[in-house]
Amino acid sequence: MKIKHLIFDFGDVFLTLDKSATNKYLSRFGLKEFTPEMLKQNEAYEQGLISTEDFVSFYTSTVDGLTAEKFIEAWNSILIDFPEHRLQFIQQLAEQANFDLVLLSNTNELHIDWIKQHINCFESFKSCFSQFYLSHEIKLRKPNPEIFEFVINQNKFKANHCLFIDDTKEHTLGAHSLGIKTWHLKAGQEDVTDLFTKQAHLF
Repeated sequence: MKIKHLIFDFGDVFLTLDKSATNKYLSRFGLKEFTPEMLKQNEAYEQGLISTEDFVSFYTSTVDGLTAEKFIEAWNSILIDFPEHRLQFIQQLAEQANFDLVLLSNTNELHIDWIKQHINCFESFKSCFSQFYLSHEIKLRKPNPEIFEFVINQNKFKANHCLFIDDTKEHTLGAHSLGIKTWHLKAGQEDVTDLFTKQAHLF
């Protein structure tokens, strides 16, 4: 089946991340790893189920000596940069108009606010997509099948005409369970710009 729709993740597909940075930062305050309760809060925040104020307050009241400013700094330290060649890649795809381009990201208000302030190309990047879905805005998150059903139904896509690109294996498995073609991109070893060479067999 011919691929007609490309669904991209954001972090570590386009935006470079340091996924260990937040834990390293918080270890200065004696927090070696997130507790189960913290992980639950993180997921709820990513899904837009709790406000930024309540999220920050949870951490500052849980971790001794952690101020709101320091926590926000720690939380956003995961975000690194947006390489120019990746922007050029998606802009070229948008210009060619051979595929529907959709972004589907597990993210949160603090991260997006930081990106809008520090990543100059964000609006240019966003304009390349016909749909730009952020988990905290649509109240759904990967890898739950509901989020992929939402994208398919909203856009009247056929699952087997979609290719989903994500750096998290669990997420690609969630999409694959619905019949969506997937590429589990290995960040640091592969680049999204390799799409048409690495995944040539799908096109």
